[in-house]
Amino acid sequence: MDGSNEIASYLIVLLFLASFLMNFTDIPQRIQMQRFSSFVRKRLYALEELEADTRRKAIAYMSSVGIKEPSKVLEGFIDNFFLIRPVDIEPTDIIKRLKHLIRVREGSVRDYVRTVLSEADRSIQYSVESVLEVVSALRLLNKLIRHYLELGLKYNNWILVMQLAMQIPEVVEVAKAYAGSIDAFSSGIPIGDSVGPLVAKMLVGWGEPTRELSEGTDLYEVEIDKRKVYVIKASGPGSNVGWPGEALERLVREYDGEIERIITVDAALKLESEESGEVAYGAGAAIGDPGPEKIAMERVASEHSIPLDAVVVKMSEAEALSPLSKKIYEGALRAYDTVLKIIREKVREGGTVVVIGVGNTVGVR
Repeated sequence: MDGSNEIASYLIVLLFLASFLMNFTDIPQRIQMQRFSSFVRKRLYALEELEADTRRKAIAYMSSVGIKEPSKVLEGFIDNFFLIRPVDIEPTDIIKRLKHLIRVREGSVRDYVRTVLSEADRSIQYSVESVLEVVSALRLLNKLIRHYLELGLKYNNWILVMQLAMQIPEVVEVAKAYAGSIDAFSSGIPIGDSVGPLVAKMLVGWGEPTRELSEGTDLYEVEIDKRKVYVIKASGPGSNVGWPGEALERLVREYDGEIERIITVDAALKLESEESGEVAYGAGAAIGDPGPEKIAMERVASEHSIPLDAVVVKMSEAEALSPLSKKIYEGALRAYDTVLKIIREKVREGGTVVVIGVGNTVGVR
C-alpha cells in the first residue's frame, strides 16, 4: 500500500508540473511555433520549386523567339519595374494619377522587351511581357512568404506564423495557377480570363477588326438582327488586355453619345458553392482593373445616360489563369447567348450597342 501511495503521489506531482508548464509558460506556443513553421517551410520549398520551374520555362520560351541571353533579360526584369501607388490621403484626381503611373510602368516594360526583341511581331512581344510578369510575381510571392515567416520567428510571434500556415495552402494554389499560365502564354492558348475576348470574337463571326481605337485595343463593327453593334476587345493573339475603358470613351464621344446600351463581358471569381462556368447578368462595368479603365466606363456611361450591363462567367482564380477548360468554354457559349438576348430584347431595331470583351486575349486573334 505504501508503494502504491508513493507512485500515486509522484503521478500527482507530475500532473501538477505538466499542468503548470502547459498553462503558465510559453512552451505550448513554442511547440505550435515549430509545428506551424515546419508546415510553412515545406510549402515554401514547393513555391521555390515552382518559381525555378517557371524560370526554366520562361528562359526556354524567350530563347525560342530569338532573345539572346534570356537569363540575363529575366534577371534584369525581376525586382525592377515596380509601381508605387499614388497618394490616396488626398483623393483628388487619384484615378488620373494612377492611370498615368500604370501607363509609365507599362511603357517602361514594353521598351525593355522591344530592346531585346525589336524584330518580333507585337503579339509575341506582348506574350514575352506576360511571361516576365509571371516570373516576377512568383518571385515576389516567395519573398513575401519568407519575409513573414522569418519575421514571425525573429520576434517569436506564433500568431503571425499560425496565420501564415492557415493561408499558405491557398497561396500555393494561386502560385500553381500562375506557373501553369506560362504554358498558355508561350503556346498561345486561351486561358479562363480570355472568355470576354472569346465572346467578342463570336459576335463578329471571327472577322477582322475595323481599326485600332487605342493602343492594343481593336474595334469591330457588325450588324445583328438590324442592330448596329460595335465590339471592343484587346488586340490578339498575344497576351494582352488592352485599354477597353479608354477605347469606350473615344468611341462614345466620337458618336456624340448616340449609343443605346453598353454591355461588358468578363470572367468573375466564383464562390466555393458555385459551379465553374456559371453565367450571371447584372448592371455595371465587368472589369477587374486597378481602377482607371473601370471608372472610364462608368463615367462615360453616366455622362450620356447609357445603360451599362455586365455579363460574367464564374470561375476560380486558378481557372482564370489556366488554359481554357471545357466548363469555362461552355460558359463562354452561354455568355454569348446572353449577350445576343440582351441585344435583341433591350436594343431597338436600328439602334446602336457597344459590347466590350474584357480580359486577356491570349490565343484569341
